[in-house]
Amino acid sequence: MKSAYELAMERLEKEDPSSGSLSSEQKERLDEINQRFRAKIAEREVFLQGKIAVAQASGQLNEVEELERELRDEKRMLEEECEGKKEQVRQESL
Repeated sequence: MKSAYELAMERLEKEDPSSGSLSSEQKERLDEINQRFRAKIAEREVFLQGKIAVAQASGQLNEVEELERELRDEKRMLEEECEGKKEQVRQESL
């Protein structure tokens, strides 16, 4: 019996057969991109979580909300940039 993940991957492969034909070099580059952006996201999370903790300790609720919004926005921006770079690598095989 196949898992939901395996079934979803099969459906994706049927919709976009080119996604499974990546070279080992492309796979390595995709891994590097993932690692680089995970590190960037973690760096921003650590930095902003520290600022959030200081703002919470001093009772600055408006500052906490602003920093949390900034963290969400930066994380989303970095994730989008990561996906864009990965898509560039995937398109090289076409």
